[in-house]
Amino acid sequence: MTTVIIAFAANLLIAIAKSVAAALTSSASMLAEAAHSWADTGNEIFLLIAERKSDRGRDRRHPMGYGKEAYVWSMFAAFGLFTAGAVVSIFHGISELRDPEPAADYGIAYVVLSIAFVLEGISFVQAFRQTRRKAVQTGSEHWSYVLNTSNPTLRAVFFEDGAALIGLLIAGTGIGLHQVTGSPVPDAIGSIAVGILLAVVAVVLIQRNRSFLIGQSVRPAVRDAVLTELLSSAEIERVTYLHVEFVGPERVYLVAAVDLSGDEAEHDLAVRLRRIERELEKRAAVEEAVLTLATADEPSLEPTDG
Repeated sequence: MTTVIIAFAANLLIAIAKSVAAALTSSASMLAEAAHSWADTGNEIFLLIAERKSDRGRDRRHPMGYGKEAYVWSMFAAFGLFTAGAVVSIFHGISELRDPEPAADYGIAYVVLSIAFVLEGISFVQAFRQTRRKAVQTGSEHWSYVLNTSNPTLRAVFFEDGAALIGLLIAGTGIGLHQVTGSPVPDAIGSIAVGILLAVVAVVLIQRNRSFLIGQSVRPAVRDAVLTELLSSAEIERVTYLHVEFVGPERVYLVAAVDLSGDEAEHDLAVRLRRIERELEKRAAVEEAVLTLATADEPSLEPTDG
C-alpha cells in the first residue's frame, strides 16, 4: 500500500502543476500530460480501494475470500486511464491540429515538466525496487514478474509511473519543437502520442486483470514448486492431480489428488487429509487447500522444466 500512497501523492501534486501550466502555456502536450496525471490520480484511489477490499478474509458468502476485488477495482482504474487519459489526449491533439492555438511561457512548461519528472521518478524507483525484490524472491525475470504478478496494484503503479516518465519526455519534445519551429504541429502530435501510450498501457492492464478475473492458474515454475513441496512431505508418496489457481493477490486455491504413505483405514486417511489441508492453509499464500485420494492406476506427476 505504501507504493500506491506515494504514487497518489506525487500524481496529485503533478496534476495540479500541469493543469496550471497548461492554462498558462496553451500547450497541447501539456494539457495531455495534465489529463494523464489526473487520470493517474483517480486511478490510485481505485487501487487503494482494491487493496483494502481484497484484504478481507473469506466468509460463508465468499468461501474463496474477497481477493478478486483487487482485479475488479484495478480494472476500473485501467478503464479510467483509457477514457480520462488516452481519449482526452488524442482528442485534444486532433483538435489542436485542426484549430491550433498559439503557445507561450515555455519556461513554465519546462519547469513543471522537470519537477514532474523528478516526482514521477521517485515513485517509479519505489515501484521498480519492490517489483525487482519480488522477482528475485520468486526466481523470475523482472519484466516477466511485472507482467505475470497476481498483485494488480503493484503492476498498475509500475506501468503507470513508467508511462508517465515516457509521456513527460514526449511532451517536452513536442513543446521544444513547437518553440523552435513556431509550428503547433509537433505539440499536437505530442499530445496524440501521449494518448496512444496511455491507450497501450490501459489495454495491457485491462487484459491482465481480465485474465485473473476469469481464473488464471499459476506459472509452470510455481506449479512445479508447489508439486515439489507436496512430494517432500513424508506423508505424501505420490501426486496424480494438481490445480493451483489465483483467487487474489498472491493467494491461491490448491486442489490435489495424493497417495498417502501407509495403508490405513478410510476414516484415518480422511483425518490425515484434513490435517494436511489445515497445515497447507496456514501458509499466507494458500486461501484454501482441498486434497483427495489418488487411485492406483493414475500416473504420478513429476516437476517439469516448463
